Amino acid sequence: MAAYTTKRTASIHENKDKRYRQVTVTDLKERTESPTDSDESNRRNRNSSHQTSSNVASSSSSSLDSQENSPIDQVALTVPTTDDPTLSAVTFRTWTLGTLACIVLSFLNQFFWYRREPLVITSISAQIAVVPLGHLMASFITRKVFLKGTKWEFTLNPGPFNVKEHVLITIFANSGAGNVYAIHIVSAVKLFYKKELAFFVALLVVLTTQMLGFGWAGVFRRYLVEPAAMWWPQNLVQVSLFRALHEKEERRKVGLTRNQFFIVAFICSFAYYAFPGYLFPKLTSISWLCWIFPASILAHQLGSGLLGLGIGAFGFDWATVSSYLGSPLASPWFATANIAAGFVLIMYVIIPIGYWLNIYKAKNFPIFSDGLFTSAGQSYDISAITDPKFRIDIDAYERQGLLYLSTMFVMTYGMNFACMTATVVHVFLFHGRDMWELSKSAFKDKKMDVHTIIMRKYNQVPEWWFLCILLLNIVATMFTCEYFKDQLQLPWWGVLLACGIALFFTLPIGVITSTTNQTPGLNVITEYIIGYLYPGYPVANICFKVYGYISMKQGITFLQDFKLGHYMKIPPRAMFMAQVVGTIVAALVHLSTAWWLMEAIPNLCDRESLPPGSPWTCPSDHVFYDASVIWGLIGPRRIFGDLGHYSAINWFFLGGAIAPILVWLAHKVFPNQHWIGLISTPVILGGTLHMPPATSVNYITWIAIGFASGFIAYRYYRDWWSRNNYVLSGALDAGLAFMAVLLYVCLGMHHVSLDWWGSDSEGCLLASCPTAPGVILKGAGGPAGGFSCELEPEPATIEPRFIKLE
Repeated sequence: MAAYTTKRTASIHENKDKRYRQVTVTDLKERTESPTDSDESNRRNRNSSHQTSSNVASSSSSSLDSQENSPIDQVALTVPTTDDPTLSAVTFRTWTLGTLACIVLSFLNQFFWYRREPLVITSISAQIAVVPLGHLMASFITRKVFLKGTKWEFTLNPGPFNVKEHVLITIFANSGAGNVYAIHIVSAVKLFYKKELAFFVALLVVLTTQMLGFGWAGVFRRYLVEPAAMWWPQNLVQVSLFRALHEKEERRKVGLTRNQFFIVAFICSFAYYAFPGYLFPKLTSISWLCWIFPASILAHQLGSGLLGLGIGAFGFDWATVSSYLGSPLASPWFATANIAAGFVLIMYVIIPIGYWLNIYKAKNFPIFSDGLFTSAGQSYDISAITDPKFRIDIDAYERQGLLYLSTMFVMTYGMNFACMTATVVHVFLFHGRDMWELSKSAFKDKKMDVHTIIMRKYNQVPEWWFLCILLLNIVATMFTCEYFKDQLQLPWWGVLLACGIALFFTLPIGVITSTTNQTPGLNVITEYIIGYLYPGYPVANICFKVYGYISMKQGITFLQDFKLGHYMKIPPRAMFMAQVVGTIVAALVHLSTAWWLMEAIPNLCDRESLPPGSPWTCPSDHVFYDASVIWGLIGPRRIFGDLGHYSAINWFFLGGAIAPILVWLAHKVFPNQHWIGLISTPVILGGTLHMPPATSVNYITWIAIGFASGFIAYRYYRDWWSRNNYVLSGALDAGLAFMAVLLYVCLGMHHVSLDWWGSDSEGCLLASCPTAPGVILKGAGGPAGGFSCELEPEPATIEPRFIKLE
């Protein structure tokens, strides 16, 4: 079989006519009925793999008829329709470089996560860095075959470094590139509540939350990986980069090859980030309204990109663009337009109306803040309402008074409510029939695109592998929560309920993510449910949220990686191995790094105690802690229920359920208006779910660049877009990441800094001031920390109000 495969692959490239290409497709379809073990074929053909891979890489995607290719234009333009099954995927290089990439990215991402502008170093950086290392290992490591002639035969060097090894190494790196959400539990307990949490208990929580997602991924593979309509836009960035790094491309008479374009863009990104990253940090957010009106609270509220509505603000920093929403170059234009609509709706309609009409005493608080306040606008003292058993002290709470939130924070929660119901209804209406057909047919009689046809020749991962991991993790989680109940507070039935929520939402959220590149979160709905069922236990609340939300999110991440392997024709079992090992390694490194930082950095995350300008402000952890107070300690009933003052926000649930029905009806009434079908109410309503900690300048800059790429370049410069768009995205990510690490190692670790006008923040300090007469805000914290706002009484005439800084 191996000899036949090698001869057949060579014949494809020796004969360029259509007759041979059609035979290849037919042959692939026949071979899907009898999967083969590619690893055995790899061992027998390692000597011929390099020559074959170079031929296959040079084969055009036109090797299949157009009807065999993906129906998604972006996929058809980007993903190759060829495969070389003789290439070795799991090798010594894969294990060594993959594990190294996972460890390094896990350490760096956790290290930078606590900073004011958290730097996310994506797997693209490792994807580039391992290329010279892979070729170096191929050149110098012995090619001796050990245990030759036995079934245990192996070699440390099967030949030249190939693309399938590279993909698996990147899958390892993907595990380290993602944020381990369960670390937030450790941060909240140790840094904010000042309670003890054993390292072993924290490790069990981190491992079980990360591994639960494999079960959901296994259950929903047939719905979210194999269908061509589930195309996962983010993967196209990495596919483009793999092709640029491995395929030999003829030099163009005019313009650059993809490899040359990547190198130029990478160098430019690397060099430029020295300015926003060190020399000129003000480039992170340019807010010209604050410069024109330096003493006007209103101007600062309107113009601040970090603390206000961001009118006219813009960021000249790729970290500002991609920190929270990912790369806008990877987002299809219809998804970008939906997010833009949601951003405009909440930031320029709902929040201004709520604030300037003083709904819920909005003027007593900053217009844009993730803080917790008393009715008088002062910071809420959480420690005063917490008893020694880590529960709410009702008498102390009644003395302290009701908890209040900023207008932005309240409305963000409302939009989160709406997004959850909209997601379920939208997927039921627009994708329900397809999901039902897939459930009945399980692809046996359903038309498949070429990528699914090719992948059918590999041994698939049995369902019981996923189910075993799922059941073992559920049992381990229940044991952990019950045995260490004094530290985690979550009862066994809470674990089962969290798993049920994750199972229910994985499919609808997976559909949204795989088609729009945006992932609605379950964090708020999980907090809401357990907050009502088990109020007064803050750690139980955040544990329930992590098990219900992150196990689903991890499942989505695993499915996205499976789709990447699907596009690059990686054996599914090799993918499974890389994901499992990478996830375990990443969990260990993330937790160890976070634990070390908590011990090594004084006053980590304590904004009032940190020195001015300190980067260790932990924006995401502050939001997580605030949520644990709102939903866990105090509980939703005392805030959003009959005992609170935000009960009207619950109507957002109904509004979210109605919105997709209106769009669906419009689509049925006007079937020729195709743009109506592109309206995604979950994306519109969930467009601002990253706020906080994301700010308006993150969204404004992201939307502007997404428009330039997804609309202008894709529509009017299609050839340039198809060649360079995703390559540019990878180059920008990689250049920024390498320069950021270099700046920290060379300058940050030695506390070398600049002090000039360009080193300050955007200069909109007054944006965080309340505007109600007589309210004094002491120690505002955040980017404007260290000052007091003393407001003069409300003037009788309409004049600009000024503020005095102390």
